[in-house]
Amino acid sequence: MPADRLDRLFEALIARGYLCVGPTLREGAIVYDEISSSADLPQGWTDEQGPGHYRLRQRADGAWFGYVVGPHSWKKYLFEPERRLWQLKRAGQRFERTDEPPTPKRYAFIGVRACEIAALRIQDRVFAGGSFVEPGYARTREQSLVIAVNCTQAAATCFCVAMNTGPEVREGYDLALTEILEPSHCFVIGAGSERGRELLSALPTAPCTAELQQAAKTAVAQASRQTRTMETAGLKELLQKNLESPQWQDIATRCLSCANCTMACPTCFCSSVEDTSDLTGDHAERWQRWDSCFNPDFSYIHGGEVRQTTASRYRQWMTHKLSTWFDQFGSSGCVGCGRCITWCPVGIDLTEEVRKMTQPEGGRP
Repeated sequence: MPADRLDRLFEALIARGYLCVGPTLREGAIVYDEISSSADLPQGWTDEQGPGHYRLRQRADGAWFGYVVGPHSWKKYLFEPERRLWQLKRAGQRFERTDEPPTPKRYAFIGVRACEIAALRIQDRVFAGGSFVEPGYARTREQSLVIAVNCTQAAATCFCVAMNTGPEVREGYDLALTEILEPSHCFVIGAGSERGRELLSALPTAPCTAELQQAAKTAVAQASRQTRTMETAGLKELLQKNLESPQWQDIATRCLSCANCTMACPTCFCSSVEDTSDLTGDHAERWQRWDSCFNPDFSYIHGGEVRQTTASRYRQWMTHKLSTWFDQFGSSGCVGCGRCITWCPVGIDLTEEVRKMTQPEGGRP
């Protein structure tokens, strides 16, 4: 499909009742928000990332998706950052409770990368794959479309190749786009579901030539050249053997316990439930809000916090993400997107901390 016909995709989605969500420029970053046309996309912009570093840079071409990933993930649309569960109001001598069930929306997620699809599948197991299903998540996920985009470049913080989650989109999508800049600016599009095939039939496309197919493969191959990696073989067992490693305290001297890594992470799912009331006692509400294992109060039980130190909280996060997640959900909780590295204010690098743990001075092999 020619790049200048991209708005036809938006028109087809809106005509089918989807609320389009995708990348846009705001507050010095490429973030996910509601969009309505290609004019909202970050055309001609890219991102420069490193440990504790994120900057926007203009591109010399007109690429629509010439960036990697920003601070947002799709979980904020599937598992809302905060939601009121119910409220109580005094009615004479009694209280009346009003439940507020989730209101699923029909999203079209535009610009989803391979690592993010892997994250969605992990969240699916958490919220929709077990005995206890989060109904709002499950329903929204079921009726939403995934319009994926293959990565054609990698950030300095990416390590999806090591986690086997990218950069090529292989499954879990309705449509997958690869943006080609030469010899002509266009998109190579493939359908991955019946809904995707129906949508594709409404777009102004032509059969893909062998030349364009090769150009798409070459473009995606560029994103495979990543500077960061993580040795995953035996990592689950390695972390379990080193729960008392001095490295945890070394990390704690740098970690601020700010919870940025868990907020930016596309798979972290911790939340808390809070009850509030007004001063009169006539009204009360219960809210569900995102929380983090880095918050001291998150592990509070009667008598105090279970994890009182920064070292113990970082150890909980890292060993859960890379080790005990296998016991719970059958996979790693990390997809190699690098967000936790980029958005850590002090630039703590998860891949570097894992590397240190494999060294004799960092932990027991």
